Amino acid sequence: MHPLVIIDDVTGRLLELWFVSHESFFGYCDAARHSFERYGKPVAFYSDKYGIFRVNQEQTISLGNGLTQFGRAMQGLDIQIICANTPQAKGRVERANQTLQDRLVKELRLHGISDMAAGNAYLPEFRDDFNRRFAVEPRSTHDAHRPLLKTENLDLILTHQKTGTLSKNLTVPSNKVIYKIPSDRPDYTLRNAQVTVCENAKGEVTILYNRQPLSYTIFHKPSRQAEVVDTKTLDHHLNTPQPPAEDHPWRQYGRHLNGKPIQEPSPNGTN
Repeated sequence: MHPLVIIDDVTGRLLELWFVSHESFFGYCDAARHSFERYGKPVAFYSDKYGIFRVNQEQTISLGNGLTQFGRAMQGLDIQIICANTPQAKGRVERANQTLQDRLVKELRLHGISDMAAGNAYLPEFRDDFNRRFAVEPRSTHDAHRPLLKTENLDLILTHQKTGTLSKNLTVPSNKVIYKIPSDRPDYTLRNAQVTVCENAKGEVTILYNRQPLSYTIFHKPSRQAEVVDTKTLDHHLNTPQPPAEDHPWRQYGRHLNGKPIQEPSPNGTN
């Protein structure tokens, strides 16, 4: 489990704490959505230079608009992304992470929590307790968070988006799949039209033309080919998480029920 942390720079309040299997665009979108729906939109996110937030290769920037998928989504919500040059520059969240590495791990052990679903169910309780202990009151009562607008559809904004051009046969490729747009109008009316292919975390696809969804069929979907992945997402793609060793200290704390240790039967069947 990997925790994603969003903290208010003024008060030190945890705005969101969310476990994900690995750092990804959709993981950060989930954490951001929870914070937006609870507090509203911030003016800016102050982050590190991880590739989710910033395009780090100059040759890539020259091929597009210089935005990552997360950057494009935040731009659509009028939220600026500011990247720190060093970990020390974002010291408040780094100090909070150090506290979480100590306190949160111990609390999970005491509650007998060792899986992501149970961890995320417990985190609101931990977050509220953390804020009572460590958050400070701001000097000003002004809250710079802004409410979500009715026109800001998070279900569409927080998707992986790609712009494509419809061919003369009204097809558009995306992520190695070719989609065909059926139309009652003459084909030439949509030829060379610019469309946006939006894919959410579940793999559900919406194709937009002039911000309106189009119906489509899958014209061609090739068999899965070799993929290039980075080391941070390798375990997720392999889907083979490594369990802790039998003598790992975690196993001494993970077997609990309602906060009480479970006494396991001995190998010969007696207690």
